[in-house]
Amino acid sequence: MSLRFNSTYSKNVVSQSDVDAMAPKAVEAMHTLMSKTGEGNDFLGWIDLPTNYDKEEFARIKKSAEYIKKNADVLVVIGIGGSYLGARAVIEAVKSSNYNLLVKDTPQILFIGNSISPAKLNETVKLCEGKDICVNVISKSGTTTEPAIAFRVFRDLVNSKYSQDEARKRIFCTTDAHKGTLKELADTEGYETFVVPDDVGGRFSVLTAVGLLPIAVSGVDIDELMAGAAKAQNELCSEDINENDCLNYAAVRNCFYNKGLKLENFISFEPDMAMFNEWIKQLFGESEGKDGKGLFPTSCIFSTDLHSLGQYIQESGAGLMFETVIKFNECDDDYVIGEQEGNLDGLNFLSGEKMSLVNDKARQGTLLAHTEGGVGNLILEVEKKDAANIGYLIYFLEKACAISGYILGVNPFNQPGVESYKKNMFALLGKPGYESEKENLEKQLGLC
Repeated sequence: MSLRFNSTYSKNVVSQSDVDAMAPKAVEAMHTLMSKTGEGNDFLGWIDLPTNYDKEEFARIKKSAEYIKKNADVLVVIGIGGSYLGARAVIEAVKSSNYNLLVKDTPQILFIGNSISPAKLNETVKLCEGKDICVNVISKSGTTTEPAIAFRVFRDLVNSKYSQDEARKRIFCTTDAHKGTLKELADTEGYETFVVPDDVGGRFSVLTAVGLLPIAVSGVDIDELMAGAAKAQNELCSEDINENDCLNYAAVRNCFYNKGLKLENFISFEPDMAMFNEWIKQLFGESEGKDGKGLFPTSCIFSTDLHSLGQYIQESGAGLMFETVIKFNECDDDYVIGEQEGNLDGLNFLSGEKMSLVNDKARQGTLLAHTEGGVGNLILEVEKKDAANIGYLIYFLEKACAISGYILGVNPFNQPGVESYKKNMFALLGKPGYESEKENLEKQLGLC
């Protein structure tokens, strides 16, 4: 279990002297993070989380996961942003993006409350018809619009399907430890509750109960997940940029930024990493994108997206973007290519080869093509897509993101811009307390 950072293929854009010049600033940023003296230092609970977590709650998470496995065909996970992305990312990375279609001894897991689409809500309700269900609602306050609407629907569904006592056992609330609408409801109804820690922001919360309950229900070993993160916590401590790959990665990506690049394209050659890429995009986008600063995080799954976006990256990406490739050394389930009579497709030269070899040669070919086109590549090399290594990767990226934020001079742990759309939406819907703003917004939209 390990992760290695390789910046060799960035040298066409970022020189070693660039990195050396950035190193003192990166070390200072890491020191600010670890000494907990920077902006947002009240949201640093994730730093020690892999080794300093609530063991009693962790045991209850595993116990509840076993109950859900035995008593439900479907677990409905209700949450938005960091309240669902991390869990879904880990489940699909370790198990499969086709998790719900596989023959397995664990429930289907459906995610809802992450949009306001009535079609998606109705579809999810229909998918639960005739099945035993459990619900895990994840919300610090209980009043966030998207998950609150979905919870209304699925709480009513559970209450109508089961007795009061049985319904109580099938709803699990991950929320504030002491206050809030959801916490009050859970205490009144007797629902099992887990804690959204006060000192861990949503995008850093995957290794808390926020992510761990759904992940455990899927059959992913959460002990191994935490062990991998703990290994990263213990290893990524050096303030020597040549000894700490996490620190080095944070420094190099900021060198790209200082050269005027605008985008970081996160790449995997494994389709099961698509949702993990989505989690990465929230982690970096919400942490760095403020005060007019930050790289815009985007992502691709190759070789799929080479046939749609490869042309642009190859011939127009230089000076705009660089790529961070997550490479896995071991294949989960390989396939040996057979020989075809007549060689109609011209592929018999691959007969007897493993498909993982072809995939890796596609990666190497892409690496050479894109660097030749002026697009620098960074490689995060991971042994395999199992719970321990994914846990390590999560912690690595969280720490690199936090260090990068401090290098940029922003608070990596707030998200003031997220609130703007909510205020406008509430005013347009006529929510009490927003009446004075409604008319002005409607005029701007040409509605009156």
